[in-house]
Amino acid sequence: MSTFGLATLDENVVALGLAAALGLFLGLEREWSEKTAGIRTFALVSLLAAVFTILDQPLLLVVGAVFVVVVGAILGLQGLLGQAGTLSLTTSTTLLVAYGVGTLVASGFVLEGVVVSVVSSLLLVLRKELHGIAGALSREEVRAGTEFAILAFVIYPLLPAESRTIAVADLSVAVEPRVVWLMVVFVAGIGIANYGIVRVYGGRGIAVTGFFGGLASSTAVVGAMLDHVGQKPEAAEYGIAAVVLANASMALRNLTIALVFTIGAGVLYETIIPLGVVIIGGIAAATLTTDWSATIELDLETPFTLRYALGVGALFLAVLLIGGFAEARFGTEGLYAAALLSGLISSAGATASAVVLYSNGEITSLQATIAVLLATVASIGVKAGMSALSPNRQFARGVVIWSVILLGSAGVVTALVSIV
Repeated sequence: MSTFGLATLDENVVALGLAAALGLFLGLEREWSEKTAGIRTFALVSLLAAVFTILDQPLLLVVGAVFVVVVGAILGLQGLLGQAGTLSLTTSTTLLVAYGVGTLVASGFVLEGVVVSVVSSLLLVLRKELHGIAGALSREEVRAGTEFAILAFVIYPLLPAESRTIAVADLSVAVEPRVVWLMVVFVAGIGIANYGIVRVYGGRGIAVTGFFGGLASSTAVVGAMLDHVGQKPEAAEYGIAAVVLANASMALRNLTIALVFTIGAGVLYETIIPLGVVIIGGIAAATLTTDWSATIELDLETPFTLRYALGVGALFLAVLLIGGFAEARFGTEGLYAAALLSGLISSAGATASAVVLYSNGEITSLQATIAVLLATVASIGVKAGMSALSPNRQFARGVVIWSVILLGSAGVVTALVSIV
């Protein structure tokens, strides 16, 4: 039983005192709200639960729980009869929570009891704010939130954590279902984050999402942008800015990995110029493609569309299999091919792999640099390819053109520097 290391006091005494304190804490908001049950009632309920738990009598625990439920029902009916027909379910439910907190603490789950008490108190204090948010949500927003919760907190945990082997002829590839599904969650999550930012900042919020989303998954950013420009064609300029900024942040992330994680083996300075051109070029492109002084109000229909999220996930799986089979066929000699194909999925993963091989002395600095650049090129290329399929031709053309310009500029500048 955990008691914060207070060995000088009896564990049961500490548990009883803490249970009463947490119950009192829960009752503060109810007292301030002038409810029938206040700090004394809640403290006593938590204390009662702790007593029954320490006595280790299951029947007493059940009786106590039934008693709390009955008291809560009586308080609710009193509220219904005496407060203009309002049924005080919150107070009744909080009493049961207080009982549970006392049980947790006395059972040794001290941290869990504290967390339940604090979170419950926070929900009580933020009553008006939470009701305001709930009242402002549309049906589409609630539906999108529910779908995201299912994707992230229901399906993801149910998927096997271990890798699964997919074999074709004499070749086999290990695939982690959770990693593949995580891309679907990323697309949906970035879509929701972008939706919220757009609600606050208008069209400019799309570009902000592009940059910060690119640090996590630039491919997922494109999936979210395809969804948004499909809903609102007038968001095309901001969508283009979001993708090129995602390229810039992706290159910044790869450059950081290449420099920081090779300090011990010899820093890969060769990556600075080409990746630096992509970073600066991406920011410049976003500045040129969008009129940042204009105010465009965008009313997106929904935070994300499940079809787009699942589509990006399917593409992610396909590229993963292609890259895996290519590496299995060519072995270490297929380093560049593997980096190129891996970059279609995650340039960060391909960059990290090259850096690890270089740090271990398995490849040279030139080979590592080429692998990092190929992964970066592949990442920019796959975003351009995905965008080219958009029915919004302005968005498709803009992303493809600026992607070609970024890659061309990086190549030219690197060639000129190498000559000099």
